[in-house]
Amino acid sequence: MTLTNRPTEAPGRLRLGSELDVNRLGFGVMQLPGPGCWGPPRDRRAALAVLRRAVELGVDYIDTSDFYGPHVANELIREALHPYRDDLVIGTKVGVVRDGRGDWRPAGSPDQLRTQIEQNLARLGKDRLELVYLRVGGDGLLPAGRDAFGESVATLVELHGQGVIGALGLSGVTTGQLRQALATTPVVAVQNRFNLLDRGSADVLRLCEENGVAFVPYFPLAAGTLGPGGRGLPFGPTLDRARAKVLDRIADAHQATRAQVSIAWLLAHSPTILVIPGTSSVAHLEENLAAGGLRLSEAEVAALDALA
Repeated sequence: MTLTNRPTEAPGRLRLGSELDVNRLGFGVMQLPGPGCWGPPRDRRAALAVLRRAVELGVDYIDTSDFYGPHVANELIREALHPYRDDLVIGTKVGVVRDGRGDWRPAGSPDQLRTQIEQNLARLGKDRLELVYLRVGGDGLLPAGRDAFGESVATLVELHGQGVIGALGLSGVTTGQLRQALATTPVVAVQNRFNLLDRGSADVLRLCEENGVAFVPYFPLAAGTLGPGGRGLPFGPTLDRARAKVLDRIADAHQATRAQVSIAWLLAHSPTILVIPGTSSVAHLEENLAAGGLRLSEAEVAALDALA
């Protein structure tokens, strides 16, 4: 029996601050809108089915943002899952807007952030957001904004005090930005780019471990680079023949896919990691979640560690 066909097995749970407790294998919705995370999905019914199936299989953390689509992802979540289960945590991101061409633009002024919070609340159909990440450009994927980081954080802290935000996270930050925020307010999670091939945020991960902050890798599967023939993104390491050979050897030993091994490696790499692979396919969703039952040996983890 292949790994994909085995019953889903939870890989353990993770605390996000004092109030939130989630399965370490969640779901990211970025692939549910249209190509480039822009416009409606190719198949709305399929997108809704993915969300419902994720919750059926035990996912209790969904990662989203109102700038996915824009607005499309949150509208899909509400249509598929509202009224929400009491134990479902929805984490969303603010600090970015999309322009008319679909480009991502910084938007971290106090007024912009308040507007984005209101939009997330309205489209999700909630009166309180359990977890909100401030998205900034510290990891190089977002242009540097003009708004002061400290002022943006202070705005979200103010909204937390008003009861609109439950917990605060950060995304795309440097170690300096994380330290600056931690000096003023609790931070429960950091979402930076990190995967089997790209360890550019390893220093941020270490700082999260030292401070009891959850680390949520985005692009956990290298945005398609790990799949057969996948081109991925125009930055970071690539899966050359030597790396692919190591990955395939371990995948074959477990009757698993490259993606499943990569998810299992992230879960094994640090106990503070929460993995949020995304997909627009129910079959691929089930395959990803089955990776929660894959247990890598110390030798296999070491071999995968050496790929970057």
